[in-house]
Amino acid sequence: MRRGLIGEHLGHSYSQRIHETLGGYPYELIEVAPQDLDAWMKNKDFAALNVTIPYKKAVIPYLEELDERARRIGAVNTIVNDHGRLIGKNTDYYGCRFMLEQAGIEIQDRKVILLGNGGAAQAVQAVLEDLGAAAIVKVKRNPSPETLTYEEAYRDHSGAQVIVNTSPVGMFPAQEGLPVELDRFPQLESVADVIYNPHRTRLIVEAQKRGCRTATGLSMLTAQAAEAIEAFIGKPVAPESILRMTAELAREKMNLVLIGMPGCGKSTIARKLAEISGRPAVDIDQRIVERIGMPIRDFFAQQGEARFRQIEAEILAEVTLQTGQIIATGGGIVKDWENVRRLRQSGKVYFLDRSLDQLETDPSRPLSSSREALRQLYDQRIDLYRAACDQQIENNGSADQTARRLWQDWLTETTGLID
Repeated sequence: MRRGLIGEHLGHSYSQRIHETLGGYPYELIEVAPQDLDAWMKNKDFAALNVTIPYKKAVIPYLEELDERARRIGAVNTIVNDHGRLIGKNTDYYGCRFMLEQAGIEIQDRKVILLGNGGAAQAVQAVLEDLGAAAIVKVKRNPSPETLTYEEAYRDHSGAQVIVNTSPVGMFPAQEGLPVELDRFPQLESVADVIYNPHRTRLIVEAQKRGCRTATGLSMLTAQAAEAIEAFIGKPVAPESILRMTAELAREKMNLVLIGMPGCGKSTIARKLAEISGRPAVDIDQRIVERIGMPIRDFFAQQGEARFRQIEAEILAEVTLQTGQIIATGGGIVKDWENVRRLRQSGKVYFLDRSLDQLETDPSRPLSSSREALRQLYDQRIDLYRAACDQQIENNGSADQTARRLWQDWLTETTGLID
């Protein structure tokens, strides 16, 4: 009999990949229209199911039994068919707890702002209660007796130390969305977001900019699936397998981004990484030249740096809508925080750091045409590169060596992939 996921729209689900890899059984994505749910559930033609939006509450009347967590949370995301007897479970609880604990987010004695009020929020609330939160402030845009408005949260709870987002704000394809103003919480320590597409939401990137500890939704997704696998076939999934699966999914969906000084080798390394990985290489400066129809130096002279940066930002916004790429950026991309945000949302960012005396001057580049110009530029930008990157990689050897070392890091290190 069938195992799979039911929901109304499942186009971006990763569940099939996770279950078939960690569980070792066929797993289907089954879209069920609301008017068909009654007949579908009564037919019971399945061995086990996961349940997603909008059916986590709607399936409950069809179940003979709920486990303790499902009863407490009031939502079901896992159903096991035990010889015709349907048992409902909630594995979102385990997924959320795993996400927070593996990220090292402290909840004990903290005031937590909980954004959203759907089924995921109820599971998160149960976890926060069990981890000893001092207070849980539920916030949503449309007020209700159980929730506050955002303005009320800003006014009365600015001392909150943790924010957890369960709302859809910031989810692909509307990844520019930001659900809350982080600057209104000056004591903020940690931020978690249950959204997993994009891997890092704008909320997470803004929190990292402020030095907060962060947790992203992909680890929650993988962990809840792991507990569902145990419910389906009795096979426990070890925490290290959950993290390995999370990082593997993140690598597939994220871009590998290179930033650094002009002449540090970004374009060359990107081409070599493309050869190693089979991923397409995208050179932002090359895209700009194609768009403006002239060398960058001539464009600077005719229209100035401000107009160049505007075109650079437009092209970057287009490129970062795609995933699975190697992206070589221009040296000045980090001057605009919005560029950095887009890069960090779309991928893992590597700073290619080459010694100043090894940087190549380029007469065709207006800002790096001489050794002295490079020295001044380095002093201006070094802190920006360090702040923008997930990892710093020295590039003082051969391009082949650096590309191989960087690719090995990409395949083995989880920094920037599960945080």
